[in-house]
Amino acid sequence: MPRFKSCILPSLMALVLTVSSASPAGAQLVVYDPTNYASNVLQAARALEQVNNQIQSLSNEATMLVSMAKHLQKLDLNELAKLNSDIAAINALMKQAKGIAFTIESTEAAFKGQYPTSYSTVTSSGLVSEAQSRWQSSMDAFEQTLIVQAKINESLSNDAATLSDLVSASQGADGSLQAQQAANQLLALNTKQQMQIATLLAAQYRAEALDLARKAQGEAAAKAMTKAFIGSGSAYTAK
Repeated sequence: MPRFKSCILPSLMALVLTVSSASPAGAQLVVYDPTNYASNVLQAARALEQVNNQIQSLSNEATMLVSMAKHLQKLDLNELAKLNSDIAAINALMKQAKGIAFTIESTEAAFKGQYPTSYSTVTSSGLVSEAQSRWQSSMDAFEQTLIVQAKINESLSNDAATLSDLVSASQGADGSLQAQQAANQLLALNTKQQMQIATLLAAQYRAEALDLARKAQGEAAAKAMTKAFIGSGSAYTAK
């Protein structure tokens, strides 16, 4: 019996050593680190926030570009050609002035011819002819004033329609450029109407000035004729 024990004890010890040595040398236990995990989650959250910020920035830029496109969009309505046409028509009427035209040289020449400062010779036929010429100039001036008034009156209906279109375009403008262009055309319309008024006043004042000059010259001619009659009798020659 003692001999059996002495034989099996070494065998058991050898088996234990064999099992112990048979365990994998590279086997390791998995370790959970909460601090490292929290750091990784925080980094991922920050990265996601940066991505969201970039997306929002791109969205804002796209909105800004769309808004800029609207503000830079041109106005389809353009009434300047119509306004310039009316002004050109009135200017053409002013250039068609009869008798004494609206130029400095022609006015000076015609005025000196029809309104002499003195009478060297006085004849009934000459006085009548000069008076007739002055009367015709006055009548032509009044006629032109009435024509200019008629033209301006005709353009008023067109101006009303133009004003309505421009106001509608201004109120319905998509961007600042369209609104500004509509406002500029409204200013052009106002300027055109002011020019029409100035032209009409020029024609009217011209007619009034010629008529006053005609009356003054008639008085001067009458005085010259009276003086000729009162003189020696040879100063006036009837023809």
